[in-house]
Amino acid sequence: MQWFNEPYSFEFMRQALALGLLVAVPAAAMSCLLVLKGWSLMSDAVSHAVLPGVVLAYVAGIPVMFGAFAAGMLCAISTGYLTENSRLKEDTVMGVVFSGMFALGIVLFTKMHIGIHIDQVLFGNILGVNWNDVLATGVLTSLVLVLFLLRQKDILVFAFDPQHAGVVGVNTRVIYYGLLTMLALVIVASIKAVGIILVIAVLIAPGAIAYLLTDRFHLMVLWAMAVSCTSTILGITTSYHIDSAPAPTIVVLLTFIFVVVFLFAPKRGVLRQNRNLQQLEQPEQ
Repeated sequence: MQWFNEPYSFEFMRQALALGLLVAVPAAAMSCLLVLKGWSLMSDAVSHAVLPGVVLAYVAGIPVMFGAFAAGMLCAISTGYLTENSRLKEDTVMGVVFSGMFALGIVLFTKMHIGIHIDQVLFGNILGVNWNDVLATGVLTSLVLVLFLLRQKDILVFAFDPQHAGVVGVNTRVIYYGLLTMLALVIVASIKAVGIILVIAVLIAPGAIAYLLTDRFHLMVLWAMAVSCTSTILGITTSYHIDSAPAPTIVVLLTFIFVVVFLFAPKRGVLRQNRNLQQLEQPEQ
């Protein structure tokens, strides 16, 4: 217990843990939807696209979250509009939009001298947060969880079969842009914790791990939340003892868990599948 308790004798570590857990829960829920819907690239696109919004918010003297959210929604809405009104596929449009916005953010950052280092935006600065940051993050993440719980059934139908969702009366356009809004909110809430680069792993790995462990959606969400929270706690605690940055440590743990599950999951693990295949190929005695 000493190993675990020692880091949290410091207030900045308690603040980091609180912020990390507030991000971990909604990120895990969204991760399941992104994996099922095949929107992993969308999370990548929106997370990179918030950079110009962050820079312009600093210049304008307004909270960074507003600028990041506006830029993220601009990316998501632009992607949806261009996909619907051109011959290009969604992944192609996303590649063009997010790379263009990310490049614009880099140009603005180099030309406008703002009081923040680029590394804090790209990789987060969870050890530098205060309780006001924790409160603001809690408001955003709570909103995402409330929306997720209220529209869970409609979201699930839309994720598996958008055409069927439209037939049974679900407003697919509202769900589509609602999901993009929730994604943008989670990314904005995660900037201080893991940054706009590492947030991709936090938004994909928990859902991917849970998908390999269960066939039921509600269990998938619970598994993803458990994995995300455990990785956050162990990552922040371990980073203190080995003197590393918390966000990359969390991502390393998530990656390690994914590799273990990929190999040893009871039903979908590679080694388990190979063993079952060998048993089927053995001639009957």
